[in-house]
Amino acid sequence: MATSMATSAAEYAVELTGITKRFPGVVANDDIHLQVRRGEVHALCGENGAGKSTLMKILYGMQQPDEGTISVDGRTVRFRSPSDAIKAGIGMVHQHFMLADNFTVAENILLGAEGLLGIGGAARRRIAELAATVGLEVDPRVLVERLGVADRQRVEIIKVLYRGARTVILDEPTAVLVPQEVDELFDTLRTMRADGFTFLFISHKLDEVRAIADSITVIRRGTSVGTADPASVTSRQLAEMMVGSELPSPETRDSTVTDREVLRVEGLELAGESGARPVLAGIDLVVHAGEVLGIAGVEGNGQTELVETIMGMRRASAGRVVLGGRDLSHASTLARREAGIGYVPEDRTRHGLLATQSLWANRMLGHQSRPPVSRGGFLGLLDRAAARRDTERIVAEFDVRTPGVDVPAAALSGGNQQKLVVGRELSGDPVLLIASHPTRGVDVGAQAGIWEELRRARARGLAVLLISADLDELIGLSDTIKVMLRGTLVADADPATVTPEELGAAMTGADDSEAVPA
Repeated sequence: MATSMATSAAEYAVELTGITKRFPGVVANDDIHLQVRRGEVHALCGENGAGKSTLMKILYGMQQPDEGTISVDGRTVRFRSPSDAIKAGIGMVHQHFMLADNFTVAENILLGAEGLLGIGGAARRRIAELAATVGLEVDPRVLVERLGVADRQRVEIIKVLYRGARTVILDEPTAVLVPQEVDELFDTLRTMRADGFTFLFISHKLDEVRAIADSITVIRRGTSVGTADPASVTSRQLAEMMVGSELPSPETRDSTVTDREVLRVEGLELAGESGARPVLAGIDLVVHAGEVLGIAGVEGNGQTELVETIMGMRRASAGRVVLGGRDLSHASTLARREAGIGYVPEDRTRHGLLATQSLWANRMLGHQSRPPVSRGGFLGLLDRAAARRDTERIVAEFDVRTPGVDVPAAALSGGNQQKLVVGRELSGDPVLLIASHPTRGVDVGAQAGIWEELRRARARGLAVLLISADLDELIGLSDTIKVMLRGTLVADADPATVTPEELGAAMTGADDSEAVPA
């Protein structure tokens, strides 16, 4: 027995054996087995709802398993909280960064860990060492709000390393990075792997998984279904293991673009705070019926503000927003939605859903003044029975996997939540859909379904303004691409000829030309 434990300690950083976790009405994890060797990048793949997030929450101490054991460095452990996992050398970098923008880099790293090395010279020296390890080349006194996405991610990694993590869980770490930043991240992981760090890498981007992982575990419907060697498995084979179908493609080449203007934005400006440079400056764009206009840009360059200004959530300081010939520049957000704008927000949990409310209640959000969920008239009475029926239609048509329409939105996996939002926003025959990162954080199966729905709507004449950090998605779905940098549109690209690398160069300002090269 002692020999077995010694061998295990020498070989595996983490072992999960027979992990089972049940929630009311669903088994999230069912007898999962996972072995992660020390000093490797181990990828975990599976559809949304397959059980990856639950498994990682168990490993990080956020939830406790009903059955099974966790071993770290050959010792069986029981984590009652994330602090227990951190003490055992497990860290987690979440997909949505947990940083305080109004704190400095150093303050974010030290927050909650002041007892380790204090806040003086020893702490500063340790932060400098870790910054060199992960390639962070900014002054630790700089406010986090001034950092780009890639540097924010580096700060998150330093946070967990500072607390002593030797095994790091990375949840969708490339979701918001351009190709050059992905390459830099992978270089960092390879260097740290050589220094003995271990990584659990969760991703839906199968080509990236194959590029960085030393081994892959696939989870399907709550249980581990096999492991794969990245050197020999193809993305198609991985997709088949995950969902039982071929890897989907966003490729769309049959043009449906018409001459009819749906959205015209002219000279749109959004002032910065306290005399700072404008957040948006001189934005001009036109989206036609049957057209997908894609907006490419590193996050934080004004895409969010552009969407929210078009939607009326922010008040433009200059310019016009015209929908179908009607000037909506001073209209409320509800009036813009009533005029025919559908809206898939970039963060469904903050702006798209009420997590504790039923699916049918969420169907009414943003549509509360229109049929079928409203009976109309002066009082605009809600028709709950109609809302339930239409939610059942959306569930069926958009393949939302749920026990029923009465469950809260929080009970659905991320992919199924997103399909519900897309289904709701395509209901009521909108003339324009603003889709902000419509497949972020969803698996290949849900991704394929959302792409197909967007194609169908486009073929019916819907105009789509698409914002996405997934350059393959942007190139595949768009008829036209505009590049956004520091609040202005700086370049145009032809999706038929542009490469992700060329687009990434324009997004980061590395390409100073007027148009992205074909």
